[in-house]
Amino acid sequence: MNFKKLVLIISLFFLSACNQFDKNTKSLVYISDQKYSNTGFALIYDDELKKEKKISKKIDNRSLLIFHNKIKKNSFVKITNPFNNKSVIAEVISNNVNFSNFYNSVITKRIAEELSLDPKEPYIDLVLISKNSTFVAKKAKTFDEEKKVAEKVPVDGITIDNLGKEKEKEKETKKNFFLYSIKIADFYYIDSAENMVSRIKDETNIKKAVIKKLSKTKYRVLLGPFNDIKKLEKSFNEIKILNFENIEILKDV
Repeated sequence: MNFKKLVLIISLFFLSACNQFDKNTKSLVYISDQKYSNTGFALIYDDELKKEKKISKKIDNRSLLIFHNKIKKNSFVKITNPFNNKSVIAEVISNNVNFSNFYNSVITKRIAEELSLDPKEPYIDLVLISKNSTFVAKKAKTFDEEKKVAEKVPVDGITIDNLGKEKEKEKETKKNFFLYSIKIADFYYIDSAENMVSRIKDETNIKKAVIKKLSKTKYRVLLGPFNDIKKLEKSFNEIKILNFENIEILKDV
């Protein structure tokens, strides 16, 4: 009888401790993506960047290849232009290239042309495609053939697609105003988000940190908005000292 009481008391104590631990540590819980994706600016490769030492390696501008610092070499990614929903599949040729952390990847002029990217605002969605995907398996088989075709295309022949001046002007007036925010992370609890904002203000010179409530269990910490790319890049580089895992740049949030 005494033994049963002892077991009951120990069980109650254990459950109480677990609840207390959850209560005390909930401010540390944040939402992270299981599948890697990032929204931000790409760096469109040019030989001048190599000469100016803004990038450490060359890339063939006729290819569907990219540099990325977080994704394994030979992985496939889907790159989308969110302004027109055009997308391409590209291969990561190297993850050991030095370039500014402000950019989520280095892409070729061919990719920029296929996506009809604005060279002054090369904003993209980048998503890692699972190796188990049947689509990737098919793509991998034909990738060498595509590269052979690309090698026959002169670099000078790659130009940004122009679908007509009238339509382009109309598109520009609709979407081309610069307004971006930096997404730090999503949290389950409001006090988690508040703690993150306090940390940013205490450890950096950034004071424009805000919390956006997306749902009852999702709170987003943002910096901005910024209407100038230089200010955006300055704040982005400053926040990198806190070593956040996957900072994103979001349009019009």
